[in-house]
Amino acid sequence: MLFELFVLVIIILIIVGFKSVKILRPYEKGVVERLGKYSRTAESGVVILIPFIERMVKVDLREQVVDVPPQEVITKDNTVVVVDCVIFYEVVDAFNATYNVVNFYQAITKLAQTNLRNIIGDLELDETLTSREMINAELREVLDVATDKWGSKVVRVEIQKIEPPHDIVEAMSKQMKAERMKRASILEAEGYKQSEIKKSEGDKQATILEAEGNAESIKKMAEADKQAAILRAEGEAEAIEKVYAAIHEGNPDDGLIAVKYLESLEKIADGKATKVFLPLESSGVLGSVSGIAELFKEDNE
Repeated sequence: MLFELFVLVIIILIIVGFKSVKILRPYEKGVVERLGKYSRTAESGVVILIPFIERMVKVDLREQVVDVPPQEVITKDNTVVVVDCVIFYEVVDAFNATYNVVNFYQAITKLAQTNLRNIIGDLELDETLTSREMINAELREVLDVATDKWGSKVVRVEIQKIEPPHDIVEAMSKQMKAERMKRASILEAEGYKQSEIKKSEGDKQATILEAEGNAESIKKMAEADKQAAILRAEGEAEAIEKVYAAIHEGNPDDGLIAVKYLESLEKIADGKATKVFLPLESSGVLGSVSGIAELFKEDNE
């Protein structure tokens, strides 16, 4: 009998120990109630409770994720799109998280779906597809304000997908293909234009260089002709001076001059011209010729 009583006491102590001693992990807090009323918020570590009088609710403070189910949303231009998102949140006040909301997961899911309809309803389809960052930021701000009294903070919101209807996707694909072909045609035309401009500039530069080369060549040829003419003139001048000096050294008389003159007349008359013009001084020379003739006659006699 005593042994059975002892065992019963041990069992009761063990039960009381389990009821009175609780351990909280570093990422947990405990909301302690005493006889149904809030008593205190316990920090991580060992927490001692009064058995059968106090109870504790553990609250996880780690960041958690809520996957909002896909839903159909109508855009401003009356296009139905399927949108879903994920919400990352963390509990910052264990008291409010315990007493101000019954089912946080369901509450924030419905709140996110409602605000998604409101935000996307103000955007057209093209804006919806290209404004994910704006939608994320605006939805996070709305949810953070709404969940503040629930003791939670919305860290970030990410739109997973925005899916338009199949026929809209096909039309958008055709539009994008046409736009890409248009850009390709524009780029090709621009490339051809630039190529022609470069080619024209090259031809122009080649023509300029060729003209400059020709001008330089002509200049050099003119300079060469000039030097040749100068040399010829100098040579002729020197020859004339030598002939003139030789003539004066030979002391020619009128008879020699007359003979040279007759030789020159022979060369003049040797051409095809039917008329020969003699200079005015030819009368004096002809007189010398007649004098030469008289001289020959006297020699013969």
